[in-house]
Amino acid sequence: MKSLGFLLMAALAPISGHAAGLDEIPPVEVWQAAPDTIFDASDVTLDDFLWTARPIVVFADTPADPRLVQQLDLLTERMDALIDREVVVIVDTDPRNPSPVRTELRARGFMVVLIAKDGSVVLRKPDPWDVRELSRAIDKIPLRQQELKFR
Repeated sequence: MKSLGFLLMAALAPISGHAAGLDEIPPVEVWQAAPDTIFDASDVTLDDFLWTARPIVVFADTPADPRLVQQLDLLTERMDALIDREVVVIVDTDPRNPSPVRTELRARGFMVVLIAKDGSVVLRKPDPWDVRELSRAIDKIPLRQQELKFR
């Protein structure tokens, strides 16, 4: 199990265009180059990933929320399954300065939101979800089923 410090560091200091010195590179290109990137919601919008990735957005009111730590641990343990499903992870832990993502999804407290490539919300959960459950939900999306047929 990863340490609390590691997970909080992942939530608070994600690789983003600014953090990686890539100010000119759009978030989707950063994600394609490093698919295990965890984005801060203040650095991206959901439209950045429209038709290219399936965002999983994790909201919490503070980076110290134990549910956030648990959710990030669950996601990072099986990142390979998420990469295979073209998932991008976005974290928002600052309700006082609402990001466009928080505003659009109207998040309150801890919440996990899975969004399809077309921008529609697939599910909202008030508790951490493991990658197996998320993978099942993704695999039921019609576009994902089409993708699997053409592989």
